[in-house]
Amino acid sequence: MAAAVAIGPDQPLPRAFETLLRAFERHLAAGRGLSSHTVRAYVGDAASLLGHIASCGVEDVAEIDISVVRAWLATEHAAGHSRATIARRAASARALTAFAHERGLVAVDPGRLLGTLKTRRPLPEVLAIDEMLAVLGEGRGRRGDRGAAAAARPGDLAAAVTLRDTAIMELLYATGIRVSELCGLDVGDVDLARRTIRVLGKGAKERVVPYGIPAGRAVTRWHKDGRPELAAPMSGSALFLGARGRRLDPRTARRVVHARIAAAWPVPDMGPHGLRHTAATHLLEGGADLRSVQEMLGHSSLATTQIYTHVSIERLVSAYRQAHPRA
Repeated sequence: MAAAVAIGPDQPLPRAFETLLRAFERHLAAGRGLSSHTVRAYVGDAASLLGHIASCGVEDVAEIDISVVRAWLATEHAAGHSRATIARRAASARALTAFAHERGLVAVDPGRLLGTLKTRRPLPEVLAIDEMLAVLGEGRGRRGDRGAAAAARPGDLAAAVTLRDTAIMELLYATGIRVSELCGLDVGDVDLARRTIRVLGKGAKERVVPYGIPAGRAVTRWHKDGRPELAAPMSGSALFLGARGRRLDPRTARRVVHARIAAAWPVPDMGPHGLRHTAATHLLEGGADLRSVQEMLGHSSLATTQIYTHVSIERLVSAYRQAHPRA
């Protein structure tokens, strides 16, 4: 259970607000299929809103109305937060007030009076194919070959980690899965014969994603020669392991991605989600249909996947303007 949230240095939330916040947190974690990151973000926003309301002298949940909610959003805007952040915090406020209304704590749901802030979604940054090959070449080439040979010698943890990191990079790019999905993979989720993985995505939705021959080779090397070197009693069925034998943490996976890309300088830096964007864009540029990419990425809405068609068009326009003599 999280500690009491403070309004100021020595001002905890009123008991009624604290009770509402913890009930809201349990509600989000239990029934809506949200990731732990999303739950933390919503709860943090709700805590900020309740803290603002309490600072206005309101201590009864029943007295929460649209004016204090709008005043809180105004202070967030004045603090310089982006439109995307304000939109998410408005969504958190609506979720909190709807929850309070459903529990009979407020007579009228004030969140229903909030408008929906439309955000301008920027096009994601992606690597060009030659840049991505340079990144993977660092993994498959000099360091990767040396690591693969050394991994046959028991006790060479550095070689095992090299094999793991190569498999991480290949699989992220080959499949476009999220880093949390990668870290959640079990050994039994990989079908080496069919070259597919079974992924548990957002909302506990399961999907099967294919991968190519280079990724298959990297995963096989890691599973055969690398994983046994890091495996420990607490490893369980986890496919990817940390240096101490536990299931790989997403933060470690992010560090791996940044380090591998840095080693391929001057390729621009990006994290695992950038590889997801890159994989989707390259699929569409290679002729994959939008529905297949949507299924592969696990998007619930086709509109989310369509952003990558805009990326491809922008890249085409940019190439045309640079290359055509009458552009």
